[in-house]
Amino acid sequence: MTPEVNGHARTLLTDRPELYEARFPDPGRLAGRWAEDCLRRHGAGPRVLDMGCGTGRDAAHLHGAGRRVTAADLSEPMLAYARIHRPGPDYVRADLHGFDFGPAVFDAVVCLDSALLYCHTNEQLDHFLSSCRRALGPGGLLVAEMRNGAYFLGRTDLLDSPTDAAFAWRGTVHRSVTTLGVDRTAQLLRRTRVWSTGDGAEPVEERSAWRLLFPQELRHFLTAHGFEVLELHDGPGPRTEPLWHEGLPPGRTADADRLHVVARAARH
Repeated sequence: MTPEVNGHARTLLTDRPELYEARFPDPGRLAGRWAEDCLRRHGAGPRVLDMGCGTGRDAAHLHGAGRRVTAADLSEPMLAYARIHRPGPDYVRADLHGFDFGPAVFDAVVCLDSALLYCHTNEQLDHFLSSCRRALGPGGLLVAEMRNGAYFLGRTDLLDSPTDAAFAWRGTVHRSVTTLGVDRTAQLLRRTRVWSTGDGAEPVEERSAWRLLFPQELRHFLTAHGFEVLELHDGPGPRTEPLWHEGLPPGRTADADRLHVVARAARH
């Protein structure tokens, strides 16, 4: 079963960053480019906090674009890998359920690839948004990209049926069987995934979950925490179909389970 650290499920991929990047390649740095485009269009300053930075791909792209990046994650293996392979940003260990960087003031907080949805409860989401408000200077931006809870309304075809996937890494084929289910009371999308390699090792079962946030619900949370919502749409983005690209106007629609948010901290 999947162990947890501070309420966050650890997985085979988060503990093995090289395997994560093999499973989820992003050679064009699309997510980082999308985030940089949001920051540029809304006039964000250079100081950026990337919460849930993982292997540092997006943080490194933002650093390469000329920004001063602090990149935070809870996974020590991810941070160690990022420091070696994605130099430039300042990598620190922090929990998105509540963080405090003291006197540091940022011009933007970036939170990509559904990292925000590890806030499973209203209290955890309140703590995240309160932490963002403390970290941001007046007029600072919050840029987030995540699954869209509304996408799963009525989509029973996506749930409770195992799906198979496989990829090769260093001569070994890694296979996974994934089942998604909705916990309607907790408002969570729960995932069970079983990994096998066919080399005699025992299969590994992982369990993880994401909060299913709905667009208007998220707008309410942001407003309650002193943010002005500048953009809230389902795409295009870095993980939609069609994919986002530079010059594409925001706020169109896409056939994907994604939600894209840009919000500005109220000026005092």
